[in-house]
Amino acid sequence: MTNQETELTFEQAMEQLEELVEKLEAGDVPLEKAIQYYQDGMRLSKLCNEKLGRVEEQMQQVLNEHGEFVPYEVQEDE
Repeated sequence: MTNQETELTFEQAMEQLEELVEKLEAGDVPLEKAIQYYQDGMRLSKLCNEKLGRVEEQMQQVLNEHGEFVPYEVQEDE
């Protein structure tokens, strides 16, 4: 992954990924270009997945009244 890609926000990466998908779905892309789009799309997909994973980890912790992070557990109604 390039430095430029890792600096993308989640929204920017998703937008670029959607553009690549639209180009591939159009179907009039030469094979070599389609392969490049696919590889770029896979990198963007991985980047988005990593960013979501980090956010999920952060969301699983909350600050307690002392300003310390503690695990957050959802209590389901029985």
